[in-house]
Amino acid sequence: MPEKDYYQILGVSRDASQEEIKRAYRRLAMKYHPDKNPGDKEAEERFKEISEAYQVLSDPEKRRIYDQRGSRGLEDIGFTAFTDLNDIFANFGDIFSDFFGPRFYREERSTPRRGADLRYEVTIPFLEATLGGKREIRLQRWEPCPTCSGTGIRGGASSVCPTCRGTGFVTRQEKRMGGFFSLSTPCPACGGTGRVGEPCPTCGGTGRVKRTRTITVKIPAGVEDGAVLRLRGEGEAGHNGGPPGDLFVVIHVMGHPQFRREGLNIISDVRVPFTIAALGGEVTVETIHGRAKLKVPPGTQSGQMLRLAGMGIHAANGKRGDHLARVMITVPRKPSQRQIDLLKELARYES
Repeated sequence: MPEKDYYQILGVSRDASQEEIKRAYRRLAMKYHPDKNPGDKEAEERFKEISEAYQVLSDPEKRRIYDQRGSRGLEDIGFTAFTDLNDIFANFGDIFSDFFGPRFYREERSTPRRGADLRYEVTIPFLEATLGGKREIRLQRWEPCPTCSGTGIRGGASSVCPTCRGTGFVTRQEKRMGGFFSLSTPCPACGGTGRVGEPCPTCGGTGRVKRTRTITVKIPAGVEDGAVLRLRGEGEAGHNGGPPGDLFVVIHVMGHPQFRREGLNIISDVRVPFTIAALGGEVTVETIHGRAKLKVPPGTQSGQMLRLAGMGIHAANGKRGDHLARVMITVPRKPSQRQIDLLKELARYES
């Protein structure tokens, strides 16, 4: 997604209020509205561009992500701009009502429409984030009615609406602001579906019912705090046979008392007796993959980092991090008399 300055597109400051953003969009949308610029492709593209900007900045969560991470952040949450004019009219048509009266857009409710996306936040332990795993989540969502197979009609049998002839809307001509405009409204006979028949008793004619589902989410190894996982087709059911939306799972990672993360590397402290630090040897280190032997070279200093290659995070792309052990040299709290004598001898030698 190419980087765009949505604030500049709407002509507002970055600290503009929601009301200022709405006023700016309405002013520009009225200027470039396709019905005021028939056949003008440049105006139509401009209309789509300002609608995309408003789509982001009018949503507090999308705006926050855009302010923090730009287009890359929007990509991560699966944002896609409206490309079809009917989608824009269906979502933002009420903004034009102050100028052109209610429902100044073509609402083709009889056409299949994609279901809404869902967002779910989950907190996972540090080791699950680094090693990967599976997690089950429970959520409520709209699904196609099993009784009528999503048609909204009892038994699934319906006929074409004679009033709108199956289009789902009726159109009339009105003269406004010095010109004639076609105003489309949902057909009162069929409610905008384009079909007539006895409503399904289970869903009341909507074609959808609310269900609680358990969904298994695969946690990829190395997932970071704040990452967003996209599960395609696990969102709300579509309308009139449209495809379902997606489910976006936001990951929050708990801290760990022993490990911390730096990219694909895992860092921890390891206690090394001063004799091993001076003479060299081996110590046992706890890693995210279990215990491992760490070679300590002679003359190791306190605070020095020693590396266990490949013992960090094993990412899904095949890359592997290391385990970095920060040396903390220990001395005996209650040395024996023999140890004291040896240390005194060493001190005389060093002096």
